[in-house]
Formats: sequence, C-alpha cells, structure tokens
Amino acid sequence: MLQAIWNAIVEHWLEASVGFVFMAIGLWWGRRRAQKAFRKRQFFERLNISLNSIVDDTLQIRTLSEKTSSEVFLNTVAVEKLLKAAAKTTVEDPLIPFDSDDHWFYLNSVLNEVSEQFADGFLQREAGQPTETVSFVICLTNECDGNLRTRKIRAMVVRRDLLENLPEKCPQLEQDHHDTRWKTLTIMARRWKENPIQFKELELVVRR
Repeated sequence: MLQAIWNAIVEHWLEASVGFVFMAIGLWWGRRRAQKAFRKRQFFERLNISLNSIVDDTLQIRTLSEKTSSEVFLNTVAVEKLLKAAAKTTVEDPLIPFDSDDHWFYLNSVLNEVSEQFADGFLQREAGQPTETVSFVICLTNECDGNLRTRKIRAMVVRRDLLENLPEKCPQLEQDHHDTRWKTLTIMARRWKENPIQFKELELVVRR
C-alpha cells in the first residue's frame, strides 16, 4: 500500500505543483487588485442603492441596500458587462450607457431588489389596510467626480415628481461632497425627458 501511495505521489506531483503555483498566483493577484482598489477607494464590485430626496430644503442621501453586484444581477457575464459600461461614464455624464436591449435587464434587477424590501406594503394594500402608493424612478450611475470619498456603481432611486420638478437652485447639503450628487440629479432630470429608456419606474406601497 505504501508503495502504491508513493507511486501515486511520483506520478501526480507535477500536476499538484502546477495547480498550487496557479492558486498562489491567483491569490497574489486578487490581493494586489484589492489593495489597489482600496488605495483609490474604488469598489466597483459593490452596488449601492440610494434614496435621494429633498427634506426641509436639504438634499438627503440614504442607503437602501448595498450588496455585491453578483448578488443582484446573478450572472458573472452580466456583471462584467456592467463594469465595462460603467467605465464609459464621465464627470459630465455619470449615467451608465447600456445597449438598448440591456437597460431593462439591469434596471429590473434593481427594481426587484428594492421591491422585495417593501413587500409588506403590497400585502397590506391587498388586505385593505391604509397605505399610500409612491412612484419612483431608478437609474444606474457611476459618478466620476474626484470629490467623492468612494466610487461605486450606484443605483439612484428618486421620487418621480421630485425628479420632474427638481429645483433650479441647489438645496443645502449635508456634506460638501454631496454637490456631486446634486449634479447627477440635474443630469438625471434632463435625461429623464430626453431618453427615458435609461430609467425604470418603481411603485412602492407604504403604510400610512
């Protein structure tokens, strides 16, 4: 038996060594990429879903959800296409430019993620309990302004009536770097009229 084990080791040691080397290279490369991303504060593997609103003349940005892109889009090819499209954004145009046929897939995936969090509202409405229905729009962005503390792919959620009636004057900001978000919202307001395919309407039901 010992001889058989020894023979197996001799026969397969090269395959095992090559496999170990490739595994070590993969770990080293992954760590190197992670360190580089941390230095630049770029976390494009994360999808941040944020609610953007104006309360008491102050722009408020609140996170609804943050997950890895693969958790939301469920397909490595879809995530790769998302990252390639996000790389095409600029400071002047932070809205992610997908092919026409792809907009629905990505935006609908975000819609499902958000709707799941508010499923109770739909059930309460169906049960005849007092609820209120609010219309929102969703848009996928990659803000490139150097003033940002971190860079991620962000799904912007904003009330439809607010986007359609966005004030001309910038509201007060909770943080100085939120001026980037205000610029994004003004671009979104214009693009909502010009190219609505970049958006997805979302209906949420909340308890009164």
